[in-house]
Formats: sequence, structure tokens, C-alpha cells
Amino acid sequence: MKLASATIGGLRRLGVIVADDSAVALLPQSLGTLDDVVRGGPAAMETVRGVTAEGPAIPLADVQLGPPLRRFNRDILCTGWNYWDHFEESKGKREGQDPPEPPKHPTFFTKGPDTVIGPADDIAYDCGLSTKWDYEAEVALIIGRDGRSIPEEHAWLHVFGFCVANDISQRDLQRAHGGQWLKGKSIDATMPLGPWITTTDEIDDPYGLRIQCEVNGEILQDASTKQMAFRFERLIAELSRGMTLRAGDVLLTGTPSGIGNARDPQIFLGEGDVVVTRVSGLGMMRNRLSMAGLAAAHPGY
Repeated sequence: MKLASATIGGLRRLGVIVADDSAVALLPQSLGTLDDVVRGGPAAMETVRGVTAEGPAIPLADVQLGPPLRRFNRDILCTGWNYWDHFEESKGKREGQDPPEPPKHPTFFTKGPDTVIGPADDIAYDCGLSTKWDYEAEVALIIGRDGRSIPEEHAWLHVFGFCVANDISQRDLQRAHGGQWLKGKSIDATMPLGPWITTTDEIDDPYGLRIQCEVNGEILQDASTKQMAFRFERLIAELSRGMTLRAGDVLLTGTPSGIGNARDPQIFLGEGDVVVTRVSGLGMMRNRLSMAGLAAAHPGY
């Protein structure tokens, strides 16, 4: 199923995307939100599959799709350097912060949950905060069952589904704070997530997903999940080792090559730029960068 968080008439509702991705069928309010379904486990999904939509499907043009999840257990979990071509393209361009060799284990970091926006929302932008805004198209994995020290062979039992993400990053902030990624990837309202969650049973081959990022009509990233350095099962097994993953956790699984910082000449995002992020089978997001005054002092200071 493709489950969405849709707002119509000012009310947020759980919906199912119809087969051709053109409309959404609203489900009874008694089922709660998509956050509730993800945390509710197999029983909640069985209930969802057994109910009838309330009324006819509504064209997507007539609803607002928000981020699929809004209630986060913790920071967004992320994976760095998970496509070797991306790792290699940035060699010598990390301003003296290159690792000595490719990692032998997945590299994990987090970003704040206040980064999350919907699939058509504006990306907050402020050139006074950063002058190096970059794009990173990714597949996001949604945890659907709690677990710690999960073996690779059992990893899929803990996955609810997938969605699309773009890990918009500020490279100068990233470099200014020791090369660690938290600050340069945690700016408010900068990470599109959506457009819905596609459950794992809808995906024939998780390693056949095509990832693309388009900026102002030009495709700048185009790759496949088959190019991942560490597969989904490995990511879950290593991340959960000694650390409990919770239903509702979001894990970004890495971006392929083509980022703006690694290009010659470099390409950085600016106000008014339109970023389209798509993954085959998972949907598409379209977001515009809009000036937001992020660096201004908090009112009252």
C-alpha cells in the first residue's frame, strides 16, 4: 500500500494512494494518523487493509500532502558515504577533512526532526546563514517494529516501508564545525520527506530503485540502489547493534554521486530554485527554495 498524510478542509487524514498515483482515498478517522499505523504494527496494518475508504478518491491536486510522519521518536537517522561513487567524487573537496580510506562499516549521523517538511512545501533558505546549499536525493527507510541487535536475515521484519527524501545540506556549516554533519544538515524546514510511505510488499526489488534529483529541470543525480555500498539489511543490523530501533524511526540510506559540492564548477542552490526528487516506485517531490530569514535573531532577543 501507499499510505499518505493528506490535509483537506484543514483536517489531517490518513489516506491510501490509488493505483495510478493520481488520487487519494481517505480512511476513517478512527484509524488515527499514519504515525499511529506505523507504530501499531501488523495488527494496525491488517485493520487498514480491511477498511473501506470514506467516499470516492480525491484527486491529489485537491489535497495537501504533508510529510508522512510528524511524530518522531528521536533525530532522523542518516547514513553517509553509502554509494562509493559519491565517496570518490568528493575526494580532495572536503577542505582537508577527507577520511584516510573508504569506511569498512556504515557511517551514521543524525539530523534534527525539525528539518522535515512535506513533498510540496517550500525549503527554507537563507544566504546569510550559508552560501553553499546542496542537494542529496535519498531513499528513506521507515522502521515498523522495535528491535535491538537485529540480524541481517531478520532485518526486513523491522521495515514498514520506504519513502523519498532530500538531505539538503549546507556545506560551509558542515566544514566550519569540524567536518561533522549534524550542524550542516539540521537547519529547520529543509528536508523534504514523502510523498507517501510505500510498504515493503509493494516493492519487487529494493535494489532496483532508481534515484534522481533534478534542479531547475536539469537531472544532476541519477543512480540505482543496486550501487549501495552497504545494503539495507546491513544498515539495520549495524545501526541496531546494542541500540534499539523504534517503530516510527526514519533512516536515510545515503545519496549517490552528482552532488553540487563535488562538481566542477560547483553547483549550489539559491532562492527560487526548484528541486525535484524522485525514486521509481516511491513517488516524486517538488520543492522550491524560499527565503525564510533563518539567521535572524529570535523575536524578543
